[in-house]
Amino acid sequence: MGEMVTIPIEEYKALQEAAEDLADIRASERVKAAVDRGDDEYVPAELVSRILAGESPLRVWREYRGLTQLALSEAAGVSRAQIAQIEGGRQSGSVQTLKSLAEHLGVTVDDLI
Repeated sequence: MGEMVTIPIEEYKALQEAAEDLADIRASERVKAAVDRGDDEYVPAELVSRILAGESPLRVWREYRGLTQLALSEAAGVSRAQIAQIEGGRQSGSVQTLKSLAEHLGVTVDDLI
């Protein structure tokens, strides 16, 4: 059996909390580094709120990127009518369509679903 140390429970809990704080700081530093490299971005709370309220993620991201339906359709090779149908909830879009839209919006397909 290895060496053992006995400490008061309050000291043990303080050490646990310090370890959790350190893990949070390291996670935050990883996110900041990814943003600095351009591998990730901060998303405004307003954007998240709109999506959580049930608005079309495609519309929210398209507007956030400052694109019209026509501009996105030309860039992604998807018809403007199809974008309108996806944003209106009348069509879900194929995997290939969503991949193309996501790529041109700089998001993942999951972000559009």
